[in-house]
Amino acid sequence: MTDSLLSVRDFSVVYDVDPPVEAVKNVTIDIKRGEIVGLAGESGCGKTTLAYGVQRLLKPPAVISSGSVIFHDEGGDDIDINSLDAEEMRRFRWNKVSMVFQGAMNALNPVATIGSQLEDVFLVHRPGMSKAQRRAEAAELLEIVKVGAQRLRSFPHELSGGMRQRVMIAMALALRPQLMVMDEPTTALDVLVQREILKQISQLRHDFGFSVVFITHDLPLLLEISDRIAIMREGEIVELADAEQIWTNPQHEYTRQLLRSFPRLTGERGVVVR
Repeated sequence: MTDSLLSVRDFSVVYDVDPPVEAVKNVTIDIKRGEIVGLAGESGCGKTTLAYGVQRLLKPPAVISSGSVIFHDEGGDDIDINSLDAEEMRRFRWNKVSMVFQGAMNALNPVATIGSQLEDVFLVHRPGMSKAQRRAEAAELLEIVKVGAQRLRSFPHELSGGMRQRVMIAMALALRPQLMVMDEPTTALDVLVQREILKQISQLRHDFGFSVVFITHDLPLLLEISDRIAIMREGEIVELADAEQIWTNPQHEYTRQLLRSFPRLTGERGVVVR
């Protein structure tokens, strides 16, 4: 069995407008089993478009113009994601690859309880489960993400932002996927809650062995949590290296600029030259 879980080769996405916009340009990257890969870059550089594209979640006018995406299943099969039909793709998502969407903590249905929304995942993907089994699984998920089973009957407005984000992580974890894609999962959370979420993601990765693609513009955050970091600029990956190397010996000027753009807590104040 290959060490690679997801192989992306020469992957490009174009927005079919006038004139066409190349949002992702010939991206090649491998996601290894059990690792956390950070995807960093400024807003609009193509991070989310790449994540959506490899899962075939893009909507018009976005079009995959070239490239391949191969998922190396732990069962030994190589799955060509681009060749799956609609029903096969529906079964593939959440079972093999799940996603925590940007702003996901505000995506919960405000008039449905947390428990019913978690149970819906099993209702759709595990139709053979009884109601009691669905409820037990939902309760276990809330315990795993440290929200607590007592919140099954709560409505989203009764939870803090950090707790709602944990519920979304529980939902993504429900079917025990091999890869979890997280798009800005700590946006709009205060720094203390951010740290708690990051610690939990690392612990869950350790406990369940899934891989993570963590998307954010916050490079210092990625340096804390990632095994490797890919730096994107204008639709291309301009640097891909271990987090330690990105911090101590960045090779691309754009990576160095990103690192310099974040203020340090110690040292003399600098002067911004424009």
